[in-house]
Amino acid sequence: MLDLLSDILTNLSMRGTIYFRTSFTKPWGVGVPAYENVARFHFAHRGQCMLRVDGVAEPVLLSQGDLVIIPHGASHDLYCGHAPDETVMPLDRVLEASDYDGAGVLVYGGEEPQSETQLICGHFSFDPKARHILMERLPPYIHLRNYGEAAGRWLEATLRMIGDEAGGAKMGGDLIALKMSETILAQAIRSFIEGGAAPDWGLGAFSDNHISRALDAFHKAPREGWTVESLAQVAGMSRTSFAVRFQALMEMTPLEYLTRWRMEIAKKQLLQSGTSLTDAAESAGYASDSAFSRAFKKEVGLTPAEFRKSEMLVRS
Repeated sequence: MLDLLSDILTNLSMRGTIYFRTSFTKPWGVGVPAYENVARFHFAHRGQCMLRVDGVAEPVLLSQGDLVIIPHGASHDLYCGHAPDETVMPLDRVLEASDYDGAGVLVYGGEEPQSETQLICGHFSFDPKARHILMERLPPYIHLRNYGEAAGRWLEATLRMIGDEAGGAKMGGDLIALKMSETILAQAIRSFIEGGAAPDWGLGAFSDNHISRALDAFHKAPREGWTVESLAQVAGMSRTSFAVRFQALMEMTPLEYLTRWRMEIAKKQLLQSGTSLTDAAESAGYASDSAFSRAFKKEVGLTPAEFRKSEMLVRS
């Protein structure tokens, strides 16, 4: 059984990818394009730079040891030096100008070697059909200052090891860095939730001591016949108090949340070879195929059979 956050990220089919390690010298600027179904990250392994995220008014300073997550794959600029509007170049042009072939370190910029900025850049991809409000409601960026210290010495060591391994000369270094990177998003989201900003983004239930206990119990056993009353008991609250607080923190009822997640589980089941309608219904906690089909159609907009057919056509 997985805990709440682990279950969500696992069901979203999260997979980490390191796409480059940099050696940038002033003046330099890179424009990273928008991309769907990914969360990008940049870790300032050495030096510093500015970050400008599309749709956000003020730029952000990334200092050495800082980590930034861009959860929704928005376009953004990374730069260091004067006149960023003149120095920021699209990523594909930077790759072309630097003759970067995807191996080793991306070297680019001006002629000030004493101003070197080393970044570890990567992204986390997600199943385009999977969704959860935790990812949907995250802010445009999550900036964790002096991340290693804030998140714990083990993570600081992990990030520095990623910096040493990614694009290095040692055998297996890229694979080691890749696998280690997959811990970053979970740790970053956990730090964001524990940092107190979650309620501002409709995610307060994940940081609430009582509601989060009920969510964790549900995610560990989604097939059980959960009711508002049984969830409230796990939370240590009265039924009414639990329902009111859940609605206030999540902007949906407890049963709406349960149904949405159960349909996400069912969607994955339906796309597995040899899975029957009954199998999908049981995975989502429904004893009746007809009740499951009605709930699925209401939530997804398609019957289970229509959903499976449409996905198979896309994948064929």
